[in-house]
Amino acid sequence: MHKAKVANILRIDPQRPSFRLIEEVVEVLKEGGVVIYPTETLYGLGTNPFCLTAIKRLYEIKGRKEDKPIPFLIKDVGMLAAFVKEVPPLGRTLAKKYWPGPLTLIFWAKEGLPFPLKGKDGKIGLRVSSHPIARMILEGLDTPLTSTSANLAGRADLTDVQRIYQIFGEQVDLIIDGGEVAGVASTVIDLTETPPKILREGIIKKPLLEEK
Repeated sequence: MHKAKVANILRIDPQRPSFRLIEEVVEVLKEGGVVIYPTETLYGLGTNPFCLTAIKRLYEIKGRKEDKPIPFLIKDVGMLAAFVKEVPPLGRTLAKKYWPGPLTLIFWAKEGLPFPLKGKDGKIGLRVSSHPIARMILEGLDTPLTSTSANLAGRADLTDVQRIYQIFGEQVDLIIDGGEVAGVASTVIDLTETPPKILREGIIKKPLLEEK
């Protein structure tokens, strides 16, 4: 397993994120680094999905099987066209209502996308985060960003930055301390199923999804 030097903890105010500090994060990601960053749900393990070396590191760090796909953040709905074969009407409705926000939508991936953007099942999971730090990172990176939660596979979710540092500090390149997060994962809906299937009920509950 790759072992990085002990990661720096970068404190960024989520209400007033520093452009200079965000630029540091983006530079690490562009160079193939792995960072831990806050979202409105949980802290995420982030790297550039077009860097296969970094993706391999991410899977090793998390202890995740490579046949288990990773969800991604995109900066806005406009990025869907580059990665999704088609957006069904329900997908457009849900994206309009809940994006930016804690809802991950699973689509059929566009033909020709490389692993891991396109899972072995031909699907891709995407969401647009509402967290100011995550959004600014995506603006600077201008590619999708992995958003698997910053915990060991099969273990409890982590929300305390110091605990995250204890577990991942020697394996990742940078940890962003963006303060408290909700501690509840995003809701996941698979739009490739008929009817669409809720794979995980997170912050957004099923009754809200069923509202007209």
